[in-house]
Amino acid sequence: MTNWFEEIKVFLYRIGLVFIFFMISRWVFLYFNSDIIKIGNLLEILLLSFYGLKFDLAAIIYLQGVFIIMSFFPVRPSFSVWYNLILKFFYFFGGLIGLGLNFIDFAYYRFNLMRVNAQVFEVIENESNKSNLFFHFFREYIHLILLYLFIVGLWYYLYSLFSVKPVRKKHSTLNLIKSSLTFLIVIFLCIGGARGDFKKSTRPITIIHAMENVNNPQHADFILNTPFTVIRTFGKTDFKLSNAFTKNEIKRIVNPIKFYPKNDNDSLKPNVIIFILESMGREYWGSLNSKDKIPNYKGYTPFLDSLAIHSLIFPNFYANSRKSIHGMPAILAGIPSFEIAYTSSPYSNQPIESVVSIANNLGYSTSFFHGASNGSMGFLGFSKILGFDNYYGKDEYNNNEDFDGYWGIWDEPFLQYTKETLDRAKQPFLSTVFTVTSHDPYILPRKYEEIFNKGFVPMHETVGYTDFALKRFFDKARNEPWFDNTIFVFTADHGNQTYYSYYEKIINRFANPLMIYWSKGNLNGVSQSLGQHMDIFPTIVDLIGYDKPFRSWGKSLVSDAETDSFVVNYFGGGSYFMMNEEYIVVSNGEKINGFYDSNDYDLENNLMDKSNKKMNDLAYKFQVFLQDYMNRIIEGNMSYIESDE
Repeated sequence: MTNWFEEIKVFLYRIGLVFIFFMISRWVFLYFNSDIIKIGNLLEILLLSFYGLKFDLAAIIYLQGVFIIMSFFPVRPSFSVWYNLILKFFYFFGGLIGLGLNFIDFAYYRFNLMRVNAQVFEVIENESNKSNLFFHFFREYIHLILLYLFIVGLWYYLYSLFSVKPVRKKHSTLNLIKSSLTFLIVIFLCIGGARGDFKKSTRPITIIHAMENVNNPQHADFILNTPFTVIRTFGKTDFKLSNAFTKNEIKRIVNPIKFYPKNDNDSLKPNVIIFILESMGREYWGSLNSKDKIPNYKGYTPFLDSLAIHSLIFPNFYANSRKSIHGMPAILAGIPSFEIAYTSSPYSNQPIESVVSIANNLGYSTSFFHGASNGSMGFLGFSKILGFDNYYGKDEYNNNEDFDGYWGIWDEPFLQYTKETLDRAKQPFLSTVFTVTSHDPYILPRKYEEIFNKGFVPMHETVGYTDFALKRFFDKARNEPWFDNTIFVFTADHGNQTYYSYYEKIINRFANPLMIYWSKGNLNGVSQSLGQHMDIFPTIVDLIGYDKPFRSWGKSLVSDAETDSFVVNYFGGGSYFMMNEEYIVVSNGEKINGFYDSNDYDLENNLMDKSNKKMNDLAYKFQVFLQDYMNRIIEGNMSYIESDE
């Protein structure tokens, strides 16, 4: 066998190792997230793994591109020791980056509920306390770091088992032709592998192709690999213009312009405080789980539950976000986040109509409170886009003795600071308060470490603390003249650690709280209306008496005029869902992948072969909504204009 054949054999062996370790990463990913990605049996695991090979191939070609080119470059000095050292460097440079990205999702997936994409960098880019966060995560996930180092060592050992002894080749026309043809064939195969196939009629493989062979969106995340999702989303956007539906269709089906006329001219506008409670999904709220009949259920929000008796609560409410920065536009401006979040898109700096802009137009003073370092999570920048008059963060609090060492000021002292600041605020005011403490690493001030129920997961204890911090805020605020004329809205940016199997179901992972309290208002009882983050913006606009049209995909949850409810979000794996009172439709944005009963929270029984008019109407509504969502963002039409009529 010639040296040329030896080189081919060794190359295939080394590339084969990359595939093997990508596949091992996929199986370990499943091991750490098996409670979320529920796969029935070994045969199904193997079949889904097979579907994942083309995504592995595409990622590997990108990561190992330099190694592949150098391995087959026609005039390469393969006899050079230095050349082979450089070859090894690029091999492991690409390979270990790919392996590391896969390892991130072993832990991060259960918080994000989708494969990490290029937006992972926005999580920490605005944090000023990166070193402490790094050491925390290092300690928290030391087992994954050790596993990573073990696999790297094993990989290096296996790589070194086979090599080609450097041989000085005789330069000849025949060898040059043979090397050049091999090089061209390899390049041709790489182009096809990176695209997913060689068909001219198809575009390069993307995230949405992961749904082609599955019905369960979580199975698509198993098929994918993290390097692929990062590469395919880096510097890109999923926003695309479409003219499939007319303006009249959009107005009739989606109704993106809302108007809530008032019969009175009450000049005394209510204050509004919107509490966005970090990670405090619906699962933790006793008052929102009283009718779900969850075996041995226990809540961790005694104060909020006591307030719920005198409030309007929504136990059928869902988030439009997965991350804190994505929750902010969804809650305050009714803009959901899908594959590429709005805040990460090239369009995020445009003027947008929101509860803040409307409050400003009505003469409200507006403020945003967040106990983290100013700019953390990108909140400072986006608060300016929304138009808040004032921003109060860790810098304004100006007392590091109450700093938790990781994210920000403990909730209890910061909420007291918030109350004192609002005491001096010009009325009417609209304020958003984003809490901090109920976030990984779930630590409390030393004096409270043994006070609250530790529950079953670390999140439970911090929920109890934040609930207590809210109680202390209310205890003081009740004595202030502004209290009785203030609407308090409580929600969360997203959920967090799950204990009960009911909330492990695919749809219920987006289950979110909503409670509205107004001591002098008539907002009481339990509303079973289906709701979502996008509905908070129009609901508040309705409550404060704004009597002009405005842009909103959501609806007022306190208006009798609207009954058409829906929830929309993005699963990951290239698929969206839209849900109404009767059905759930799952789509990749281009075609429908499934219909499910609205109570089928785990998407177990696909009704595609039993589709009816109501299901098809929901699919139609989703497609119309998605077009209006994309077009408005791209065209900068994020406020009401007369042409919308």
